[in-house]
Amino acid sequence: MSVELIIILGILYYIITIVLLIVILNLLNNRDKKNYRRQLDELEKNKNLIISATLIAELKKVEPLIDNSNMKDTLKKWRERYETLKEEDVGRITDSLIEAEDLYEEKKYKELSKLLSEIELDIYFVNTKANFLLDEIKEITLSEERNRETITKLKTSYREILSKYQKDKKEYAVVSQPLELQFERVDKLFSAFEVAMESKSYQEVGKIVKAIDDLIGNLKLVIEEAPSIIMLGKHVIPKKITDINNIFKKMEQDGYNLDYLNIPYNITESSKKITDIFQRLNVLNIEDSLFELKTMLDYFDSIYNEFDKEKISKKIYSDYIRTILLKITKLTKINNTLLKKLKDIKFSYDLNDEDVEIVFKIKEELASERGEYDDIVESGRAHEASYSHLGKQMELLNVKVLKTEEKLDVALRTLGSLKEDELRAREQLDEMKGILNQAKMQMKSFKLPVIPDHYFVELAEATEAIANMVTELEKTPISIKVLNTRVDTARDLVLKLYNTTKETIKTAKMAETAIVYGNRYRPTNQEVEIGLMKAEKSFYRGDFKVSLESAIHAINVIEPGIYKKLMDEYQN
Repeated sequence: MSVELIIILGILYYIITIVLLIVILNLLNNRDKKNYRRQLDELEKNKNLIISATLIAELKKVEPLIDNSNMKDTLKKWRERYETLKEEDVGRITDSLIEAEDLYEEKKYKELSKLLSEIELDIYFVNTKANFLLDEIKEITLSEERNRETITKLKTSYREILSKYQKDKKEYAVVSQPLELQFERVDKLFSAFEVAMESKSYQEVGKIVKAIDDLIGNLKLVIEEAPSIIMLGKHVIPKKITDINNIFKKMEQDGYNLDYLNIPYNITESSKKITDIFQRLNVLNIEDSLFELKTMLDYFDSIYNEFDKEKISKKIYSDYIRTILLKITKLTKINNTLLKKLKDIKFSYDLNDEDVEIVFKIKEELASERGEYDDIVESGRAHEASYSHLGKQMELLNVKVLKTEEKLDVALRTLGSLKEDELRAREQLDEMKGILNQAKMQMKSFKLPVIPDHYFVELAEATEAIANMVTELEKTPISIKVLNTRVDTARDLVLKLYNTTKETIKTAKMAETAIVYGNRYRPTNQEVEIGLMKAEKSFYRGDFKVSLESAIHAINVIEPGIYKKLMDEYQN
């Protein structure tokens, strides 16, 4: 490729790049232009909607309703606010939109963007002012229809309330006077409403309707809740107070400490609260009254449970007074007996202070538990605490005593087993001597040509182990730990010797039997002859197992299967 061609291509790429950039910038500019145009049109539309036909129509509706100076002043103010909206606020927005159009034509988009945001915010505030004005006007133009509808509903509710009151008048005897005064007041307000409507005093009408609504709402609550308030406050709760007070006094005479319940104080406070509830009920104020009375009722119901709890706790406490004392006395006696024997036990079985420390700890625990028991009983006799508290203390003490009893049981088993270990060791000594003698007698009874050397080694070990055991039993004091080790060692070695004796005799018998059985084949087979000669030599050397195997292998040449047969018999 020539240099001229490369230069031409480079210039061509440069021109294409420039053209593409221009096209892209134009496209972006056109997009922004369309976007700003759309925003301008939208803001123009929203500005024109501020002064709506509804607002003009509602203003015209007010004119026929004017028949007093107050309404004339109100209408004048509304018109002034309308003119301000129309001339000043909307005019200001119009000027801003014209300025925005100029910026749009001049393509000053940065300034235009900022101005459009300000116009949008201004339109929002002016539109809100217009909506407030419209709502105020509608309050008058729609007041007659709306208030008539509201009053109709209120009259229906009022008739239902009055009907319920007259039907169950006895239930409201306590508050009949303030209720009837309130009914009279509602009737007067209904009349005042009609007068205000006829005189077109719509601002006054709204106040009357609200007052009627508040009164009827309160009357409805009073009619619904007053019977329950009267029943609870005049009958149910006072009856429970009297009953609880009588039970309280009777239980105190029987020795119950019920101070923690604060019953006299709570009864006094409850009586004050009931008085306050009925004072408020006389002015038809029942706020939280039913809730407060139900809370009182729940509290007094819970007191019955507390009384039952105290009675049950007294029985538990009384039972523990007897059982815990007996248990502590019994454990103390056992532990003291153990303490008296402790010196002899330590001497006899080579125990140190740590081995018997548990006995002294148990003594301290029992002394502490007895002191705690005496304190609880003394508190109960002096009526210083409730039985529920005393019963709980006794339950906790009983748990402590049970744990101490477990420790004492462990100590008794541990220390008591020392003598048992000694006696068991002496019994086992006699048994092991018998087994040892039995093993020696069996070995002597079977006339073996040679007794294997390992038998004598095991016999010496077993005999020595028994001698060590005898030596340990003759010591004063006896070390149970060492004695138990000696017993285990001697038992293992004696049993090993006994098993060796049985195995040796059994093998020797089998070898002898096999040789005798194989003698019938000697004349007929040289291989059998050689095998049996080998077996005999091993037999007289005391290698009974080798002798048995050699004899069986030899016979197996003539009589296949004899090997398995004799080996099975040997194993069994």
